[in-house]
Amino acid sequence: MISIKSVSHSYGNAHRISFKDWEINNGEQWLLLGESGSGKTTLLHILTGILKPAAGAVNMDGTSIYSLSSRELDQFRGRNIGIIFQRPHLIKSLTIAENLVMAQSFARLPEDLKRVNEVLTSLGIADKKNSYPSELSQGQLQRVSIARAVINKPALLIADEPTSSLDDKNAQAVLELLLQQSGLNQATLIVATHDKRVKDAFTNTYELK
Repeated sequence: MISIKSVSHSYGNAHRISFKDWEINNGEQWLLLGESGSGKTTLLHILTGILKPAAGAVNMDGTSIYSLSSRELDQFRGRNIGIIFQRPHLIKSLTIAENLVMAQSFARLPEDLKRVNEVLTSLGIADKKNSYPSELSQGQLQRVSIARAVINKPALLIADEPTSSLDDKNAQAVLELLLQQSGLNQATLIVATHDKRVKDAFTNTYELK
């Protein structure tokens, strides 16, 4: 279970954002909905261990993540949280397979090429494992971003605005991939967006106003 309780954050003396308590059961799929400026990015950073809140607690499966040291938190994040950014963050000089192995290394996990092939196959891009990022289309790069996020079998999978720049057809395709991969990897899914086209795909919604 993931929970946030009495969480708030301040930007200087003028602006304080408070978030209502939130409990997420393992394996659930949630939509985090909010317009620009609503605090969506702040909450994502708090959930992923990037930004320590001014007050409150964030717990994941019994671990209070902000009680961990910086090194412990880095390792915990690498093993338990997969993040899909709006744009791919890949190392251009490495092949797709090498980028995924690097994600295993960052989490202090052993190289597992079988897992790399398994994930790429499930996303339909196994034939691109020896290609470089510059050789792939935008759609293929987005699949690689999903692959990197799930490579370490995280308990929590977070996608930040995955559909906002896409047309209806491609937005639906990406959403289906996220739902499929969270199910295959038994991961809790949070999709953060202001794109109301995806709202009907979720029964659980946490809305920021």
